[in-house]
Amino acid sequence: MAIRNRKRKLGDVLKEAGILTEIQIVEALQQKKDGQKLGDALLDQGFITEQQLLEVLEIHLGINSVSLYRYPVDKSLMNLIPKEVSRKNLLIPLNQYENTITIAMNDPMDYYAIDDLELSTGFEIKPVIASKDDILQAINKYYDQDESDIEGDQDEMEDDAPAIRIMDQILQTGVHLKASDIHIDPSEVSISIRYRVDGVLRIDRTIPKRLQNSLIARTKILSNLNITETRLPQDGRIRLIVDDKPIDLRISTLPTVFGEKIVIRILDLSNIFKSLTDLDFSTETLEKYQREITQPSGLILLTGPTGSGKTSTLYASINKLNRQEVNIITVEDPVEYQLDGINQVQVNSAIGLTFATGLRSILRQDPNIIMVGEIRDRETAEIAIRSALTGHMVFSTLHTNSAVSAIPRLFDMEIEPYLVVSSLSAIMAQRLVKKVCKDCKQTRQATDMEKNLFKKRGIEIEKVSEGPGCNSCKDTGYKGRMAIHELLIIDDSIRQMMMNNSTITDIKNHIKEEGMKFLMDDGLLKVKQGLTTIEEVLRVATEE
Repeated sequence: MAIRNRKRKLGDVLKEAGILTEIQIVEALQQKKDGQKLGDALLDQGFITEQQLLEVLEIHLGINSVSLYRYPVDKSLMNLIPKEVSRKNLLIPLNQYENTITIAMNDPMDYYAIDDLELSTGFEIKPVIASKDDILQAINKYYDQDESDIEGDQDEMEDDAPAIRIMDQILQTGVHLKASDIHIDPSEVSISIRYRVDGVLRIDRTIPKRLQNSLIARTKILSNLNITETRLPQDGRIRLIVDDKPIDLRISTLPTVFGEKIVIRILDLSNIFKSLTDLDFSTETLEKYQREITQPSGLILLTGPTGSGKTSTLYASINKLNRQEVNIITVEDPVEYQLDGINQVQVNSAIGLTFATGLRSILRQDPNIIMVGEIRDRETAEIAIRSALTGHMVFSTLHTNSAVSAIPRLFDMEIEPYLVVSSLSAIMAQRLVKKVCKDCKQTRQATDMEKNLFKKRGIEIEKVSEGPGCNSCKDTGYKGRMAIHELLIIDDSIRQMMMNNSTITDIKNHIKEEGMKFLMDDGLLKVKQGLTTIEEVLRVATEE
């Protein structure tokens, strides 16, 4: 084949294309993990995007790149290449013409894999390029599919193999899509599988209704739930290794008229152990927040709706403070991630272990730092506040819309105002916004309306970025999410206002004058940096 005559190295191709310098390639090689390919190392270290890599290989090697998202794949070819080989080498057969098979590869310069395939299949191999996610999703979609349908025709109690295989596929696809949740929804005639990616639910596939019982049974077996109980909701958890990654799954079942609905929350353990510097803070907010959390005592509250990244920030804060000489204890419902060196208590209201009772016991364990998963009632709030006043650093979360609205919320719980005033150190509100896809990002002039919106907040803007949509982001224009924050430091003037029963409007006006950045400000500054869009910021933040 022609390609074999010009075997080239990826580093040389990227240098030739002027994308990277020799110094950057050497740096990537020094930092890469054992056995990792150069291409993967460059992507991990952020030297290039996957789209750039595909384009360079396409132009410089003369190999076409394809989007498997819409590509017609010949399923009969799956028998030629075992699934394990496809997964290991990140490739999938697409179609056959005479004596040639077209194979989508993530690394078309993997000449050993091409030689092996030619030997094992007896066909000539024509490589085309596709992204890693595309290939992994296609492998999940096309391998075993027909087999499971055929077996599903048999009595489902006689053979649970299709349910086991389908469940594995569902979980693998969830991990590859970087989904936060998987929904298995029964309807009258079928079961639909939906994934929540970047906060949005999308349907992926439907499964025949006849597999419903064995699929539910399989999920319950995995998560140690009661298989015979179908009339009551149940909760469980599993830890699995999916694609060499440790993944924690939280399982929730709910009886509906068409059978049990299952929601699986995916907690990617390699994702959570982020440091505060990885959490999209602006420099100013990060400095202030780090200063507050390193105080010897006080109460720090994180606010925002479910799914706004509060847990990640809490864990990152605690990790930052985790040293041998401090005793950190948490009481959570549920314990989402297990952290080394930190004592974590799981709430269990069935046996009377609530946040309040857990917190009381914690105080007898000589802690320096305490984290309470959530303040839900007066009792928990009062113990948390008293702990902060007796020399402990206390972290917790509240469900309020903004940082300022956490103050009346605590007063509404009938806690003595002077206790709230003396214990509160800082309140941080946060939300998640979708990031503009790096691969199809375009910049355009801001419209007058957009300029006015920024002007109102005292920000000048000329250009904004958006993504028209590409294969990499499944035509959405967004890929991944980032946090926007507002941090309210409770200083003496705010304490005075709280003691004098000032209204929330008065406090808001005061902190505005002091120059505090609200969610909207932080979001718009991130729009100015080309990281997200105005639509996303307006979706999660309101104009005060």
